Amino acid sequence: MRVLRRGDAGADVAEIRSMLSALGLLPSGAAANGSADQFDPFVEQAVRGFQQRRGLITDGVVGPATYRVLRGASYHLGSRPLAHLMSAPVHGDDVFALQERLTELGYDAGRPDGVFGASTERALRDFQRDYGLIIDGICGAATVRALRQLSPRARGGRPVFLREQEQVRRAGPRLRGKRIVIDPGHGGTDSGIEASGLREADLAWDLARRLEGRMKAAGMEALISRGREHGPTEAERAKFANEAGADLFLSLHCDRNSSPRAQGVASFHFGNGHGTTSTVGELLAGFIQRELAARTGLLDCRTHAKTWEILRLTRCPAVRMEIGYLTNPGDSRRLSDPAFRDVVTEGILIAVKRLYLLGEGDQPTGTFTFADVLAHELAKAE
Repeated sequence: MRVLRRGDAGADVAEIRSMLSALGLLPSGAAANGSADQFDPFVEQAVRGFQQRRGLITDGVVGPATYRVLRGASYHLGSRPLAHLMSAPVHGDDVFALQERLTELGYDAGRPDGVFGASTERALRDFQRDYGLIIDGICGAATVRALRQLSPRARGGRPVFLREQEQVRRAGPRLRGKRIVIDPGHGGTDSGIEASGLREADLAWDLARRLEGRMKAAGMEALISRGREHGPTEAERAKFANEAGADLFLSLHCDRNSSPRAQGVASFHFGNGHGTTSTVGELLAGFIQRELAARTGLLDCRTHAKTWEILRLTRCPAVRMEIGYLTNPGDSRRLSDPAFRDVVTEGILIAVKRLYLLGEGDQPTGTFTFADVLAHELAKAE
């Protein structure tokens, strides 16, 4: 599809208007006052509202990611058959509703993300077997009726959170043996942001190598998602992490803004606007954000839930960091200093350690050091 923005017109814009109206995001008065096929200010405002709700980049532009989620929002459970398709995964609000329903009934469909994957199919087959239905892994009319007839075994309580937290607890407090994929953003012909004589891809690569060295020294298995001169897609990076069986995925980026006053560090984890989040990813993003803000003096721009591919497609907990604005003189000056980049990578490593400690034997934010981590690892090994 072509990217649609304010000022465009045509049948594809009319489709966008229709979907926004059906969701109650485009007021009837606005629809009546504007042309049925015009991407006017009312449509742009409605798109921005939708993007903000669904954890998308809030730019008022309908690209492939926004269109996919907008299209998926038009489905409800039972409006179409659902199945696991490897070549073209089915996604939408109906898939999310199925995942939540299976979870309520005590089946582990994985993290509710609105994508019909292998874990959803497995949970659905288990439900069909237990309820005496045809075990085909397809959510058709008979399966939907059965899902609606049963009372949930549990409601609320965040069962996905409890499962993910238990996985972290079982992994133990030691870093040794943990497999981490470090993802330096951009690469190859995509240099990312270029400002103040710095290139985002080069900074991300340098940060990744520094973090890799510290993680290996702590006994971790650190893998980098790309070569120095390569720039895989987000889907390819997620696939790399999934096939590697990663425990965590850390994506390194810098930011930019048209205003040179924009500055700071922000961290992102998966969250789809339905109140569903990658709970361990959210915990890790919080640890990273607090450590980096305390250690670097960068403005704390907080953590945010997003549905970006790199967060949605990665099966393990994933965090994307935007470490400083290259368009800000102060941030870019700091990032150009290798010693500052050492502080950043140490903060990230400490945040990972805090995640696995689960609050046991922890220290105040910004005080735990790399030497403390190594001492803790050696003490546990004895």
